[in-house]
Amino acid sequence: MYPAVIESYVAPKTVQEALNALAAHGDDAHFIAGGQSLMQAIKSRLVSPKCLVDLQHVAELKGVWSDDGGLRIGAMTRYREIATAVPLAGAYEALRDAASHVGDRQVRNRGTIGGSLCWNYLAACTPAACIGIGASVELLDSKGKRRTLSAEEFLRGPLETARQHDEILLSVLLPRAAVKTGSAYKKWGLVTDALPVVGVCALVELAEDGRCRRARLAVGGLASGPRRATAGEERLAGLKPSDAEGIGAAADAAAAATDVQSDMWADQNYRKTLIAALAREVIATAFARAG
Repeated sequence: MYPAVIESYVAPKTVQEALNALAAHGDDAHFIAGGQSLMQAIKSRLVSPKCLVDLQHVAELKGVWSDDGGLRIGAMTRYREIATAVPLAGAYEALRDAASHVGDRQVRNRGTIGGSLCWNYLAACTPAACIGIGASVELLDSKGKRRTLSAEEFLRGPLETARQHDEILLSVLLPRAAVKTGSAYKKWGLVTDALPVVGVCALVELAEDGRCRRARLAVGGLASGPRRATAGEERLAGLKPSDAEGIGAAADAAAAATDVQSDMWADQNYRKTLIAALAREVIATAFARAG
């Protein structure tokens, strides 16, 4: 299908210009980041904006940099840039894992982390990865008011977030990580570079004796949207990287406690099998990176 008529196009160079354009056109305006998901929705008329506000020239929304001891990722930072971002290695390497396998090469060259989070597609990698590593997002509205939400608060059901229409997503915030922290993400799709049927993210922080002091697990590809797997997190407490049986029990607990759906790609039992298998892998990798 052809898209409905788009009456105007704005290419701001600053965040304020972008917010001004959004305010001027009201509910008829829509931000466009990489456009990899939005343009498909516009062509199918799932979304019919009268005005597109293109964020690709807003330099202040791009890059990965240190901030207050943690890290900040601009909303317009592309997947290919995240996949090779050295500051993310180790503690937040799950994001590099996710960005390295989003879609195909063309999607990774155009798609952005902010666009992915704001779209919050059911089968997406970065939302689950952001929840798994404990990321937050920073938003700014047209009146200059900023607010920060955890990824769990921001990401709701599929295609739904806590962003208000007059807000722009500025950046993804990663807190200062302890020295012995590692994370990993892995998805399973029907073919290489496919959308994930299931994706699992793990983050572990080790104490001085090498045991797990803190853990986070998140699962993507769920009908309800990406979710924490707290049952698995609880089973990881106190484990050492060599405890394969304990890691397996934590992965099984995460799968058992996760509500999953049956669809044309996988039934409930197979999805739970995938969650358990992927969780074992990413937990082991996170332990190795933490060490």
